[in-house]
Amino acid sequence: MSADDLETLGTPQNGHEPALPPVKDSRPREVVIRLDNVSKGFGSGAKRIEPVKSLSLDVERGKTLVIIGPSGTGKSVTLRLMLGLLDPDHGEVYAFGKKLSAMSNQELGGMRRRMAMLFQGGALFDSMTVGENVAFPMRSMGERDEDKIMSIVSERLRQVGLPGTEDKMPSELSGGMKKRAALARSIATRPEVILYDEPTTGLDPIMSDAIADLILDTHESLKDTDVTSIVVTHDMHVAEKVADRIIMLYGGTIVGDGPPDLYRRLGQGSLPDHASEMDKMIRQFVRGEADGPIQTVA
Repeated sequence: MSADDLETLGTPQNGHEPALPPVKDSRPREVVIRLDNVSKGFGSGAKRIEPVKSLSLDVERGKTLVIIGPSGTGKSVTLRLMLGLLDPDHGEVYAFGKKLSAMSNQELGGMRRRMAMLFQGGALFDSMTVGENVAFPMRSMGERDEDKIMSIVSERLRQVGLPGTEDKMPSELSGGMKKRAALARSIATRPEVILYDEPTTGLDPIMSDAIADLILDTHESLKDTDVTSIVVTHDMHVAEKVADRIIMLYGGTIVGDGPPDLYRRLGQGSLPDHASEMDKMIRQFVRGEADGPIQTVA
């Protein structure tokens, strides 16, 4: 596969026809991240698990992709593969038109500087103030102008609704405030791609909705960089609110792929007798029901 192949979106993912026809758009569409027949497993023998199996996925620049699915189906592993934090056992991962497996360590570092990841717990450094946490990526990238750094820190904290918190310690923040501070750190360098790993885990519904609004606001504020957002979540309210496109993973592969409206429709009303197994899986997950084709372990 050549780099030229990455300039436009390809055929429907994993060979499945899209559930809804694509919206016509005359603008050229660029793939910023591509997973090409990627598999990733852990362990060996009878204990081996393979959360990602022959996964093919194109992520379009400037859009928000949401990844949903039951626990243990490879969502967070997929994010780490995209960022080059894990190497696939099979297949290839591409970022910005280049194959990650062919990159030198220096090239990988450069690629990662164009991306940012918001981890589940925020991953703030406990020994640093909030301001020092937000400044950390800028200093790590060699910025030495302290006035510039502190100006950006102040602006990013204001942007996420935490003005004047530079001198606070992470231990002084609530769970929602920690998520906001971590997001301020993630966008400090104005990345081209932001990956959110379960951004609303452990938050109440009101705070979860506030985080969803923050994701939307952040995407809008970085529009000049044509920022791409990739969000892993179990929260269907958040998924439907922020997504341009939602994919559902189960068994390590894609079982659903479409706009939020597809998931809303499958979660409402009754399914016809001829409904596909994939539609039944999506409906079960969206409605949060134990009975259905998705196997649950109590």
